[in-house]
Amino acid sequence: MGALRARLASGNAHKLDELRAALPGSELELLGAEYPEETGATYLENARAKAAFGRLLAPGEWVLGEDSGIEVDALDGEPGLHSARWAGVRDPVDALLERLEGVERREARYVCHLVALGPEGEELVGVGILEGRVGESRAGTEGFGYDPIFLPDGESRTVAELGDAWKREHSHRARAARALAAQLDDG
Repeated sequence: MGALRARLASGNAHKLDELRAALPGSELELLGAEYPEETGATYLENARAKAAFGRLLAPGEWVLGEDSGIEVDALDGEPGLHSARWAGVRDPVDALLERLEGVERREARYVCHLVALGPEGEELVGVGILEGRVGESRAGTEGFGYDPIFLPDGESRTVAELGDAWKREHSHRARAARALAAQLDDG
């Protein structure tokens, strides 16, 4: 699998840890900054915008931009692009459980788009999807975000119960990272 030396245009150390685990041999560091508000119409647009902004802060380096979310079929794909912000000041997990109260069909997916911009204008894109469903209540202590309520297809436990080691191998972010790394191998 291709190795990459890059800066992650994010302040989220959890995402950095996942990407480091998914890209063995790569050297990844956070490029913490005040990032502009996400205004893209797609995960790809937001990830590309983060990477482009990061390139302004780290010229001559590879920069990764990432955008991800959870899409719930019963909510017409919400919270989707707005997963990190859609609940306002409320806990997003509690808000999602409340919105799904009484809903039987709880199919959902985690989606991640990862964009790497290189020093010579190169662009690599990796996409990862993890299908599953939203549980009825919180379970587990590992992971972050919606992990305590997301049950991947084929599993009876949430991502938070399955644990960080499982997540490093199977998450939507890990899948996107492997897709991106495969392009490094091809290049």
